[in-house]
Amino acid sequence: MLHGGGGTGKAAAWETGWNDKADRERFLAVYPDALAPDRRRESHFSRNPQLWNDGSERFYPGQAAPDDVAFLDTLLDDLAARYAVDSRRVYVAGFSNGASMAFLWGARSAKRIAAIAPVAGAAWQEPGVLDRPVPMLYITGDADPLNLIGGGVPRLASGQSDKVRAKPKPPVRETIAKWVRANGCEASRPHVSEANGVRTESWGPCKDDSEVAFVKVAGLGHTWAGGRSLLPESMVGPRTDRLLATDVIWDFFSRHALK
Repeated sequence: MLHGGGGTGKAAAWETGWNDKADRERFLAVYPDALAPDRRRESHFSRNPQLWNDGSERFYPGQAAPDDVAFLDTLLDDLAARYAVDSRRVYVAGFSNGASMAFLWGARSAKRIAAIAPVAGAAWQEPGVLDRPVPMLYITGDADPLNLIGGGVPRLASGQSDKVRAKPKPPVRETIAKWVRANGCEASRPHVSEANGVRTESWGPCKDDSEVAFVKVAGLGHTWAGGRSLLPESMVGPRTDRLLATDVIWDFFSRHALK
């Protein structure tokens, strides 16, 4: 589980409830921390936020950017050496900047990652031809001021812009389309369902039995659906329990494994 920009792994665990899910379903939940741009100072949400180098080229002007794909690949190696890891079932979820990192890592390490679930983030780069199709579930809210459905400059719910993360984001549909192409889903029409303010579009089976799903939640701001938020609604918009993202993501992950 990759935290959002300015967040921490510890906060992501509290916000998402993955630990409880891991205990019930008997899997290992892991919450790595990204680096802050100024490593000489203590990290801080706004003044020195921990940020994944997600391919957006937003965060490290004039300085060497960390290779977070290499870091996360090394983390997988370390986990496999320490624990009884099923290498066929490695999954990546991420929120906001962590969602963008999940897209990048999924594309760069497709042979190691069985499926990804980015929440409220952008795929900044075209995945291109993947080493293998990577099933992808995407969740976002239609009231998210920092991950606008139509794309554009993220703004807090108060209307203020955050200079650290102010690069315009692509429209969400563009992000979905990138993964539809990457997984060879163009020939299939999406199946659409809608209930209780949750609209789901799903493509598949695509190449090698992969799939793509796009879930849009009515009234959800920049928070983890069904989870908690460290930040107030005045900054990130409303919470909602219309969808329990952790449960939906685990159901999706459970359908996929490396062959």
